[in-house]
Amino acid sequence: MVMPRVIAGFLLTLAVSSLAQEHQHGNGEQLGTVHFATSCNEVAQKEFNRAVALLHSFQFSHAVEGFNTVLGEDATCGIAYWGIALSDWSNPFAPGMKDKRQLQSGRESAERGEGARTERERAYLAAVGKLYSDYESTPQRTRLIAYRDAMAEVAAKYPEDHEAQIFYALAIAASEDPADKTYAGRLKAGAILEKLFEEEPLHPGLAHYIIHTYDVPALAERALVAARRYSEIAPDAPHALHMPSHTFTRTGHWQESIDTNIAAAAAARREGQTPEELHASDYEIYAYLQTGQDEAARRIRDSVPEIASRFDPKVMLSGAGGDPGTVRAGTARLEASCATHTARNTVCLHRGHDLVRPRIRRSAPGASTSCALVGGRPEADSRTTVECRRKLLGPAGGNPGACGPGMGFAR
Repeated sequence: MVMPRVIAGFLLTLAVSSLAQEHQHGNGEQLGTVHFATSCNEVAQKEFNRAVALLHSFQFSHAVEGFNTVLGEDATCGIAYWGIALSDWSNPFAPGMKDKRQLQSGRESAERGEGARTERERAYLAAVGKLYSDYESTPQRTRLIAYRDAMAEVAAKYPEDHEAQIFYALAIAASEDPADKTYAGRLKAGAILEKLFEEEPLHPGLAHYIIHTYDVPALAERALVAARRYSEIAPDAPHALHMPSHTFTRTGHWQESIDTNIAAAAAARREGQTPEELHASDYEIYAYLQTGQDEAARRIRDSVPEIASRFDPKVMLSGAGGDPGTVRAGTARLEASCATHTARNTVCLHRGHDLVRPRIRRSAPGASTSCALVGGRPEADSRTTVECRRKLLGPAGGNPGACGPGMGFAR
């Protein structure tokens, strides 16, 4: 099953590479191709497609600006408020509770669009409203499941509407039960997304959400095709440049992770997306440490204070999050990763991505080899590190499972 998928992915990658240049937005942006039919006028429709493309790549602030541009072109385009409300929700995979201010803003946006022209558009607005309904007393997970179920109804009623199927699949993945290790929800969402990706190979949301849906060790290999294509589909979205490294990290493709995060960090810096730059740098450091490139990791660590100094807590731009606590935590993780590695030849992954299955490889002669840990649990002492490395890199080539679950190697 894996080989046909790889071959198909290679051929489709060649097609995407040649076609992507033809699918630019009016100002030359490359954000992928999205067709979300609306009842709005022709100019507003074009702007709406662009705004949805931004939303699909978690460029939330820019997406809101885009949907407001839609309203400027057609004040009766009520479905634009759906886009603003969903952008207000921000990254559906981000841990923790949504801020009350964004919940209030999202609810107001959903309510403003209730008079949308068509039944289909009103169904989208009713669905997104579930995320915010009675948020003062209804638990967030309850509201998220209500949204998922509402999107299931939209998708069932409009089976030819690809965007309905996509947002339904995203809702399934985002609302999965974390205790379900059969990954039934993820597999269901992935099946929907993969089928549509064959039909729409330039759609940014499909590539993006396939990566997120399979972002667990047991499923990560399934996302490699999407991971290798997403950055070509939407190269002007910094998050699209970073996101493939989630898959590369889980599957041990360290150089690909390094390359995509170098590009992502540079793009995020250009766009003023500091949380995204920190997020990309976090993954880049991890890949450097996995390949024994300590000095490269240390250079990034030393740049962290300058990056963090550019953070503006009022700006919500991308999928990496933008609250001060996120930035402080990201800064601390970057510094701690290098410090921990220097002391014990280990690196602890950041919170929220703590199920990586690293592939430990022999490094160049004289280079250190990282013994990766999971969930922020450093080894008890340096002797444990030496023993782990001996088991991993012994004469027979090593056995990652030999370190046992206490060492954090996910199976």
